[in-house]
Parts: sequence; structure tokens; C-alpha cells
Amino acid sequence: MATAEECRVALENLTSRIASLDAKDRAAHLMDRTLSCRVPDLGVTFTTRLRPDGIDPVVQAENGAPPAQVRFTANSDVVVSVAADPGTFIRAWLTGKLSVQGSPRDLLYLRRLL
Repeated sequence: MATAEECRVALENLTSRIASLDAKDRAAHLMDRTLSCRVPDLGVTFTTRLRPDGIDPVVQAENGAPPAQVRFTANSDVVVSVAADPGTFIRAWLTGKLSVQGSPRDLLYLRRLL
């Protein structure tokens, strides 16, 4: 089981890869959306906001925070694994290790960035 800090760092690394994409690619594939990643085995939720012009830092959500527009749920080891190798995203989702809630359009845009 990974720690909350390991998960936060893994998610920060994933979002930094998205941020490092060419500005035109980000603008074409990234809409202004809030994202959350709930990690039930640790009892924490992380949030960030993706925008065509940048990405907010990954932070631990506060109690009572409004739900994100795109929500992921996975245990800590899955979060670290998918962040390290985004190619495993689909496999984790299809095997039920990763749950995703959001509009189909948002999910298609995000998938192109991973």
C-alpha cells in the first residue's frame, strides 16, 4: 500500500506530464475541468484543476469540497501504477480497479492526453 504522499507525488508527476505538452495540443484537448482522485484505502481525496493554459497543483481535498467534474477512484497502489504508466489506465478501468465518473466527452479528451 502506497502512502498519501506517494499518491500525491504520483498524481503531480502525471499532471506535470500533461502540463509539459505543447500549448496547441493542450488547447485542443484540454478543457477547464476540476478533477478528483479518491483513494479509499487511505481515506483521502486529491483534487486539481486542468485548464488549457495550465494545471493547478494536486492538493488533498478539504471536507465539504464540491464534487469535481471528473472523478476517479482507485486504491493507492493503482494510483501510483497508473500515474507511472498511463498506458495501464484502460486496463485498470476495464478490470474494475479504477472507477471513473464524468461526461463521456471529458473522458475522451483526457484519454487523448494520457
